[in-house]
Amino acid sequence: MKKHIVVLTGAGMSAESGIKTFRDADGLWEGHDVMEVATPEGFKRNPELVLNFYNQRRQQLNEVEPNQAHKDLVALETDYEVTIITQNVDDLHERAGSSNIIHLHGELRKIRSTKNENDITVWTEDLHLGDHCESGYQLRPHIVWFGEAVPMIENAMEVCQQADILVIIGTSMQVYPAAGLMDYAPIETPIYYIDPKPAISSGGKITVIPSSATVGTKELLRILS
Repeated sequence: MKKHIVVLTGAGMSAESGIKTFRDADGLWEGHDVMEVATPEGFKRNPELVLNFYNQRRQQLNEVEPNQAHKDLVALETDYEVTIITQNVDDLHERAGSSNIIHLHGELRKIRSTKNENDITVWTEDLHLGDHCESGYQLRPHIVWFGEAVPMIENAMEVCQQADILVIIGTSMQVYPAAGLMDYAPIETPIYYIDPKPAISSGGKITVIPSSATVGTKELLRILS
């Protein structure tokens, strides 16, 4: 039986593909206050602004490609069972070829009804005011905004409990509940943390690789080979 590698990925995973993160710009996401474009209150105040913002993010996905780090995680599937738990809302893991992905914070290429959060549809075009679900309610981005519950967190916790190896890439591990996931790994599970500005230090079962995602995954493959 193959060992199970669980990989937690954050914004640093996609940064080298050209996708920006608001945490690199003083609380601004592509020039917008995140509280205006990533909260239920912001959507209620100005739904058109929010829909246009995510339309632009969706269009941006057409201009970027998976980077080598995404591809290296796919390569791990040759020798390991790999589950990716990502905080990212892009589809670069899917496009690289990873086969088992949990999106904690939603997906840009999906939308859902404002009435029923389980009424989810794949969506690649722009979304506008007046675009309704079959029940007549406005559609919204399938994104977990600040202040909303994270539906996939319990699933992610269960997966982490099954990890033979835990890998963390490109995340500060300071945003909860995602930051608490590493605590669910079995006590004997080795942890590899890849980040250019690591928030933790090597020691015990933790090995820190202080580098970008693409450099770090190359080193990870060397260690695990």
